[in-house]
Amino acid sequence: MESLALLTVMPVPARAAAGTRGVLPWAPLVGLLLGGVATGIAVAGTRLVSPLTGAVLAVAVLAALTRGLHLDGLADTADGLGPLRGRERALAVMHQGDVGPFGVVTLVLTVLLQVAAAAALLATDSGWAALWTAVLAARLAMTRTGLPGLPAAEGSALGRSVTGTVSSRWWIALLLASAAAVGALAAGDRVLAGALAGSALAGLGAAELLLRRARARLGGVTGDVMGAMAEVTAAVTLLVAAAVVP
Repeated sequence: MESLALLTVMPVPARAAAGTRGVLPWAPLVGLLLGGVATGIAVAGTRLVSPLTGAVLAVAVLAALTRGLHLDGLADTADGLGPLRGRERALAVMHQGDVGPFGVVTLVLTVLLQVAAAAALLATDSGWAALWTAVLAARLAMTRTGLPGLPAAEGSALGRSVTGTVSSRWWIALLLASAAAVGALAAGDRVLAGALAGSALAGLGAAELLLRRARARLGGVTGDVMGAMAEVTAAVTLLVAAAVVP
């Protein structure tokens, strides 16, 4: 319930959504749900109009269902990490409500990349599975920030509230469950399953690089960084999938 309340626009009883401790451990499940919705709309748009239309609709519905928070986090993180500035100044910039030029460029290019790669995938018979996988992988990247030992950046209330909420055992269980889900999406096709898994790993690897940069510059993770990691993971997963999915 906490994951649905924070990560989506879905209505959740106020009592169930009061805390944030359970947000990250269940984020991949939310990813499966969001991925199913986005994929269904993308396939419908592809059949009714074109793969490009389906791709745009998928990205748009994901932005709407998440209140655009992850995209906002991507833009704020780009503003904080991009220009050469000290830690305190970078955090201050990220806390501001406006978006600077670096954030705008990063946001536009990332969305364009997601749409272009998704359109290429939707033109194939199995591309829908890659889109679903990318949404799942994006939430796995967010969950990773809750592992023990990862500090929150100074002044990040969300970062402090979710730090250490994901145990190592739970993380391994999530990886295994996600691998099983990807296998189910591939419907027994080992080549497709391998391509989907490899694409997701590439996306998670890109998110890890972003996280390392954030730790070096900001001193830890913030809510904006979590959102940025999700969007970067989705973009890289779709890009690699577009190149390798049969």
